[in-house]
Amino acid sequence: MSTFSVSASRVIPADPQRLFDIVADPSMHAVIDGSGTVRGTRGTSRKLGMGDRFTTSMRLGVPYIITNKVVEYEEGRRIAWAHLGGWRWRYEFEPLEDEDGGPRTRVTETFDWSTARSRLYVEKVGWPRKNQAGIERTLDRLAAYVTNKASTL
Repeated sequence: MSTFSVSASRVIPADPQRLFDIVADPSMHAVIDGSGTVRGTRGTSRKLGMGDRFTTSMRLGVPYIITNKVVEYEEGRRIAWAHLGGWRWRYEFEPLEDEDGGPRTRVTETFDWSTARSRLYVEKVGWPRKNQAGIERTLDRLAAYVTNKASTL
């Protein structure tokens, strides 16, 4: 963890490409979001690529929309997006050796505000602490989704 990022990792019993495809489809963000702020995505379901933009309906006290741009991309391994505020959400997918006959992947989600327009603002409003908890819940929800444990969602 750097001075300007928080992250968490989780080993999920699934193929890295399957997990990547879920995260790279913005219509799935509301399904796996652990922060409780993502409400949906405007537009149709599609897989993102480098430089793509997508708009998300959010609610943090009041409803709003935000447009994000994919700023890091390595197929099946890493994807990150940023919005006007400049901070990034990054997912990394590390394949692990199969265990008990099935694939496993270490998924790491990071909230990185090193590129934010105002790092001080991000820290003053408490985003690092709040997002750390949301990241952990998101990884739980992603794992539950791919292992069909929908009751935990």
